[in-house]
Amino acid sequence: MATNTEFDFGGINHLALVSSDMERTVDFYTNVLGMPLIKTLEIPGGAQHFFFDCGNGDAVAFFWFPEAPPAAPGIAAGAALPGEGNIVSAHGSMNHVAFDIAPEKFDEYVQKLKDKGVEVSAVLNHDNSERTVAPEMHDGVFVRSAYFRDPDGIVLEFAAWTQVFTAADVAHAPANAKGERAAVVA
Repeated sequence: MATNTEFDFGGINHLALVSSDMERTVDFYTNVLGMPLIKTLEIPGGAQHFFFDCGNGDAVAFFWFPEAPPAAPGIAAGAALPGEGNIVSAHGSMNHVAFDIAPEKFDEYVQKLKDKGVEVSAVLNHDNSERTVAPEMHDGVFVRSAYFRDPDGIVLEFAAWTQVFTAADVAHAPANAKGERAAVVA
C-alpha cells in the first residue's frame, strides 16, 4: 500500500456539493441511502450547509444557496452515467462521488437501490483491458461499480475494490493540457 510521506491524512473529511432543494436532499440521503444527518447550519444570507455521515468518519455535505444557478449537465457534470454515454465534465468540476462498498455486499446494495425506485446503471467491472470494463467478473477486475443520480442529478457510485494495488498499477504517464505524456510518475 502506498503511503503519504508529506501529510498523514485520515481520509476525506467531507465533500461539499450544492443542492437545489435541501428538503429533498435530506430525504434522499437519509431515507434512500440511509446516511445520518449529523450537522446543520444556517448561513448568513439565507443559505444552508448540511452534513451526512457516509462512514469511517467521513461526510458528504451540501450547500443550499437561494440564488444558485441551475445545474449544467454536460458542463459541470457528465451528461450521462458511466457506461451509458458522455461522462466528460468541465475542468474544476466534480464528476461523481463514489461510496466504498464491501465486495460481498455489492450486488445486494445495488438491488436495494433498485428496490427503492432508484435508476441504476449496468454494473461495470473495471479492468485493465482496452475498453477498461468487462461484462463479467474475472481475476483482472479491480473495482466493481454501479452508478445512479441523486435528485439534483449528481452522479453517485457504489464502488467495491476487488484487488489491492501495487507499484505495478501505476503504469501510465499523466497527460498535460495538450494531451502530451511525459514519464510515468511512481
